[in-house]
Amino acid sequence: MKGVVKFARGNGFVELRDVEEMPLVPNQVKIEVKASGICGSDLHIYHDDINIPIRTPVVIGHEFSGIVVEKGSDVGEDIKIGDRVTGEPSVYICGKCRYCRSEYYNLCPERKVLGYWFNGSFTRYCNARFVHRLPDNVSFAAGAVTELLACCVHGVIEQTGVSAADFVVITGPGPVGLFSALLALAEGGIVMACGTSADTHRLQLAKELGVHYTINIEQQDAVEKVKELTGGYGADVVLECSGVPAAARLALEMVRKRGKYTQMGLFGKPFEIDFEKIAFKEIEVKGFISQRRPAWKRALTLMERGIIPNERLISHKLPLHEWQKAFEMVEKKEGIKLILLPE
Repeated sequence: MKGVVKFARGNGFVELRDVEEMPLVPNQVKIEVKASGICGSDLHIYHDDINIPIRTPVVIGHEFSGIVVEKGSDVGEDIKIGDRVTGEPSVYICGKCRYCRSEYYNLCPERKVLGYWFNGSFTRYCNARFVHRLPDNVSFAAGAVTELLACCVHGVIEQTGVSAADFVVITGPGPVGLFSALLALAEGGIVMACGTSADTHRLQLAKELGVHYTINIEQQDAVEKVKELTGGYGADVVLECSGVPAAARLALEMVRKRGKYTQMGLFGKPFEIDFEKIAFKEIEVKGFISQRRPAWKRALTLMERGIIPNERLISHKLPLHEWQKAFEMVEKKEGIKLILLPE
């Protein structure tokens, strides 16, 4: 079978190759992949600028859905052959540290991940440890981005905490930003999405999805607009979803004194920022990485109930052999959420 393989460390070194099916271990299930989402972190893997352990050669991809075709001897009866599922990227965790024991296994120091350390979902079959049945009314394409939604649930709801009537600013209206905006709306927030001219189509979709305000920061003063809408105070919450240094600096300007700032996007490298603003404004700063089981359960319920319309964010579905075109589209901000379909 064919797979998109990161075959060596460094910038690039990715190609479509013949790959073997991986042997199944007792606590895993084998999944016939039906759809796999391209995540911004897959581009970081391509460029080799992400601080998550990578072992090459490895099949990339960690957002997926499919059908269970085989299960290991230790897998419980709640998962059956033929089930429509999505799965968590965590393949190995120690199970002993304080993070694993408190269900924050996303922070396990020994955690190894699908698509980074173990062969991932940009291929025909992949093995996963933690899987969840898809609701009957959720398509494979929508199910493939459950992982991203669960990440945003963890960042927006579990880590940040958005309350009804909070003024919430989203910087970067890509897939992470749009999902975060939808979650903030679901929590009762008043939401404003910020982008650039390159994000025009994304800002339009944000409007269609119910976001209260959108702004092109190249055409308007975002700080002044936020002050205008908040009685001069600033945003209660800023969710920095772009992973762009300039957006992070802007976010610190837009958040009010004693407000909340959460870093959702990944930068890929260090940069300079006026961290002293956090002290002077008494800002509550949070970060997040990946997701945990409660976030998955909440994400699946939000999808099943139609509260979060995953399908609306999917703009393109491409065959696996067009992976390079798809990666280039993501880098150029063409489309919203792109899905690769195995062949």
